[in-house]
Amino acid sequence: MRSLLIFILLFNSLDLLYSQEYKVSGVVVSSGQKIAFANVFEKNLKVGTITNKEGFFKLENISEPKIELKISCMGFETQIISLDLKENEVNNITIELNPSSSKLSEVVVSGTMKTVSKSDSPVPVEVYSSKFFEANPSSSLHETVSNINGVRPQMNCNVCNTGDIHINGLEGSYTMILIDGMPIVSGLASVYGLSGIPQSLIERIEVVKGPASALYGSEAIGGVINVITKNTNQAPKFSADVFSTHWGDINADLGFSFGKKDKFSTLLGLNYFNYQNPIDNNNDNFTDLTLQNRLSVFNKWSFNRPQNRIFNVAGRLLYEDRWGGEMNWTPEFRGGDSIYGESILTQRWEVFGTYQLPFKEEVYFQFSSNGHYQDSYYGEMFYLARQNVSFGQLYWNKNIGKHAFTSALVYRYNFYDDNTTATSIEIENQNTENAPSIIHLPGAFVQDEITVNDQNKLLLGLRYDYNNLHGNIWTPRINYKWNSKNKNATLRIGAGNGFRVVNVFTEDHAALTGAREVVFEEALNPETSYNGNLNWVQNVFFKKSSLVLDVAAWHTFFTNKIIPDYETDATKIIYKNLDGNAISQGVTINTEMLFQNGFNAIVGATLMDVSVNENGISERQLLTENFTGTFTIGYYIKQLKLKIDYTGNVYSPMRLPLLGELDNRPEYSPWFSIQNIQVSTKIKDNWEIYGGIKNLLNYTPPTNSIARAFDPFDREVTFDAEGQPLATPNNPNALTFDPSYVFASNQGIRGFLGVRYKIPHKL
Repeated sequence: MRSLLIFILLFNSLDLLYSQEYKVSGVVVSSGQKIAFANVFEKNLKVGTITNKEGFFKLENISEPKIELKISCMGFETQIISLDLKENEVNNITIELNPSSSKLSEVVVSGTMKTVSKSDSPVPVEVYSSKFFEANPSSSLHETVSNINGVRPQMNCNVCNTGDIHINGLEGSYTMILIDGMPIVSGLASVYGLSGIPQSLIERIEVVKGPASALYGSEAIGGVINVITKNTNQAPKFSADVFSTHWGDINADLGFSFGKKDKFSTLLGLNYFNYQNPIDNNNDNFTDLTLQNRLSVFNKWSFNRPQNRIFNVAGRLLYEDRWGGEMNWTPEFRGGDSIYGESILTQRWEVFGTYQLPFKEEVYFQFSSNGHYQDSYYGEMFYLARQNVSFGQLYWNKNIGKHAFTSALVYRYNFYDDNTTATSIEIENQNTENAPSIIHLPGAFVQDEITVNDQNKLLLGLRYDYNNLHGNIWTPRINYKWNSKNKNATLRIGAGNGFRVVNVFTEDHAALTGAREVVFEEALNPETSYNGNLNWVQNVFFKKSSLVLDVAAWHTFFTNKIIPDYETDATKIIYKNLDGNAISQGVTINTEMLFQNGFNAIVGATLMDVSVNENGISERQLLTENFTGTFTIGYYIKQLKLKIDYTGNVYSPMRLPLLGELDNRPEYSPWFSIQNIQVSTKIKDNWEIYGGIKNLLNYTPPTNSIARAFDPFDREVTFDAEGQPLATPNNPNALTFDPSYVFASNQGIRGFLGVRYKIPHKL
């Protein structure tokens, strides 16, 4: 009996010895920066975790004392370390990751509508993280993208400061802007809806340059900007980013995340911008910067479902009250003819989401809907408009051998109504009646991504849409990708076409200002483009640094292109389909350098030719530069815990819209550069303070950008029988009031100061 008891005790002791559990914890860093959401994985035991927002991780229930940890994170070289857990727990180890290409392994969805790494995508996609944009904090998406190579925010009005976003020299109406893959920002929103997306909730922005109509349909003829919001399960519990400049504007971004375990998680964001300080530094008696009061609320929900199926839904509400004009304008002069002002009230709602159907197959339903209401005055001209856009897409992903198929049924509905002749029809006795524009756009697309082998991929795609006004529209595309065995070199070749159905009043702010009469010489047919592009990416890794070289060339040929004609008649904007063709072609290069000593730089340049060819005459398109350059340079001083960011861009001359042969203003803008510097430092773990100078060189356009700013109602202008302005002693250049001669903001140098605070998400 005694022997049996001794045997049982010895057996239990051995069992306890061999079932002992170990623990390890620590922090993952790089160049003094804590790395959030890095994967920490034990190779043999198959257990792992991810670091929290402060770079901390903890692994428990480890059954073996000798382990190998694999640590990986986007933008850093994967590291494997061996540990011997002789003690019960190893605390506070520090794991240093070396930087690699911060873009090589980014996850992207914009190129193929499937989640893949950037290096595996057969379509070139540029990815910019939220950290990239923090180097130059801004109050709107319009300004946010100003340091992306080949992407230029264009100011369209000197008075109300509306703008759009150009990609490779093409107007903003050619750029489709998505939020989480959904076509939310379009039509009227491309003029007044680029503000109010809370910057603190943006995870990254993906940019596809060139036609993407095969996936996204109309408006993606020039490119796609996809704003990806933060994951509700990983966003900070609370975040705040507030900054102000000495001009008196203030921008506040607040974010909250919460949820119920195994049920749902939600993300709530709020953006508030206010500027109420009229400034006239160029002494033309007009506000240099539009006064604004803007509130935007964003809410995103993710629901936990069996088998990790996706269901998320999000929405946004936007209210904005903006005005610009003569310095003594006040709201009681709205719509009057005594003091000139442009006053725009905007109300907008959006809802969008994705639902994965409960099938064995990978089938998703995506939906979005938005409503935009605009009440505005441009001097005496009243513009009242309402637009509703709804979108639904049922798509199916299916892998069969080397083929990855994506197919979809798509429907888009567009309702637009306003108080102009654009939505009226003639009836009897020369009377008119209201006739809102209603467009139904059902369609379907299919694409096949063929993995030939580890180094070669081929993407074939075809889309069909039926427009109830213009009939059948086909948009095919083909893309090929080759990469070296180590994936350090990648070649992409693509070709395809795009289409765009135009609504001038929702896309071109100049048509609304009232300074010129809008004339349609014919019914406008859809534009079509044909594109070919070439992309080469080379990654070079050194012992303590890395280099990414990204070179691309493109050629796009347009038919039926619609270009506003400002020059035939100084009192009109004439719209018609081009009787000829247009070309956008060029080459772009991006260089990204990362060093372990805390220095990093992204430098880009684009050389392009955007020309119009009609009646045997070729000329450069208005408001299009031949060269643009961008740079973002950062340096982290580890000893001082100080980060310095120097950002900027440079633009070559653009051809500007003159008011006639006697207009004495320059036909081309000068070379100009907008540069910014920022210094930031972290206080403890959750606080960050930053400040600096925007527009360091204090560049502003010429003071005569607004023609006849002293006579905004043209009371002292003499017109002939055909309505053309005449040269008179008090108007020797035969000008009329016109705010469309604009290529850059009138807001000069300004200092800014801000603070960020985060309570990290607890994993």
